[in-house]
Amino acid sequence: MEVYLDNSATTMCYPEVGKLVYKVMCEDYGNPSSMHIKGVQAEHYVREAKETIAKLLKVNAKEIFFTSGGTESDNLALIGCARANRRGGNHLITTSVEHPAILNTMRYLEEEEGFRVTYLPVDENGAVQLDALKEALCPETILVSIMYVNNEVGTVQPVQEAAQIVKRYRPSILFHTDAVQGFGKYRIWPKRMGIDLLTASGHKIHGPKGTGFLYIDSRVKIKPIVFGGGQQRDIRSGTENVPGIAGLGLASKMIYQDLEMKTALMRELKNYFTDGILKIGNTKVHGAGDENSAPHIVSAGFAGVRSEVLLHTLEDKGICVSAGSACSSNHPSVSGVLKSIGAPREYLESTLRFSMSEFTTKEEIDYTLETLYNCIPMLRKYTRR
Repeated sequence: MEVYLDNSATTMCYPEVGKLVYKVMCEDYGNPSSMHIKGVQAEHYVREAKETIAKLLKVNAKEIFFTSGGTESDNLALIGCARANRRGGNHLITTSVEHPAILNTMRYLEEEEGFRVTYLPVDENGAVQLDALKEALCPETILVSIMYVNNEVGTVQPVQEAAQIVKRYRPSILFHTDAVQGFGKYRIWPKRMGIDLLTASGHKIHGPKGTGFLYIDSRVKIKPIVFGGGQQRDIRSGTENVPGIAGLGLASKMIYQDLEMKTALMRELKNYFTDGILKIGNTKVHGAGDENSAPHIVSAGFAGVRSEVLLHTLEDKGICVSAGSACSSNHPSVSGVLKSIGAPREYLESTLRFSMSEFTTKEEIDYTLETLYNCIPMLRKYTRR
C-alpha cells in the first residue's frame, strides 16, 4: 500500500489543475505583455487568477502579486518593506518558530543591512507569547511578521490578536503573516484581521510548484527586490509564469470549495491518528491538540528511535513522511521549533511530521498505525543505549 503523509512538504496537483497548466503551456502560450491575441489570452489568465484569489481574501485584485513561491514572497515582504520604511525605524519583530524563509531573511537583514530583530518566544504548544510582543514593540519598530500556522507542529498562531496589539501601539507598523500552511485550510480576511501582507504558496494547496503570491495592502510602502521590465506594477519584474499562475488560481478556487467539510474530515482523521499514536509507549504529540492546531499536521516523537531511521523504515512500507520540516533541505538537524517549545531531549532527534490532505483516507491512517505498532518495538530493541 502506498501512503503519502507529507502534504505539508508538497501536495499532489488537482488533475484539473494539471490539465489547465498543460493547456496554457502548449496552447495559450503567449506572453502577457504582448499586445497581440496570444498575449491578450495570457493576460486574461493572470487577471482571472488575481480576481479569484482576491475574492477569497476579500481584497482588491490589484493587491495580489505573483511570485515563484512562499520563499520569494517572504523575502519580498521582509526585505522590500524593511528597506522602504527604514526612515521610520530599524526594528523588526518575528517569532522563534518561523519558517527558514523568514528566519534566514531576518538574519540577513540583521547581519548585512543593520536592522535590529527581536525573536519572540513561544509557549509549550508553539504559540507566540503576546505579552512578549507587547514588550518588544518600541518607537523604532516598523514591521512584525508572525506565521499563520507553524509548518512543523501545526500550531495556529493568534494572528488577529497579535495584529490588533501591533496596530493599537502604532497603526503604521506593518504586519505580515506567512500563511503558506494556513491558506487553503482557513478563511483568512486580511483587511478585517489587520494583516498588511500575506504569503501563500501554490504547491501546498494542490497547485503547481514554483508558484505563489504575496498580498500587499495598497497603503504599504515596499521596494522591489527583483528588477527588470517592470511587470506587476514594478513590484516583481519578470515575465509572469502564466501556466503556473493559472494553475494557482484554479487550485485556490478548488481548495476553498466545501472547505469546512474538508477540514472537518481531516481533523477527524488527525484526532483518530493522534489517539492511535499515543497508545504506543514513550511517545509524544507536539503542539496543541485542540482547535488551536491545524487540521492536517501531526508532529509525533517516538523516544528511543532516531527520526531518519523511522522515516526510512516507514518508506520501506510505502509510507512517506517528513523528519521535521522538508522545506529547507534534506540534511537532518535538530529542529529549532522543538527546542523553542521545550520538547524533552529524548524527542529532539526522534520526531516525525505526518501531514494529511483532503485525499487522505482512514484506511491509509490505519495502515500507518499498524506499521508503527509493528516497527517501533523492533527499532527500540536495536537502539544503542
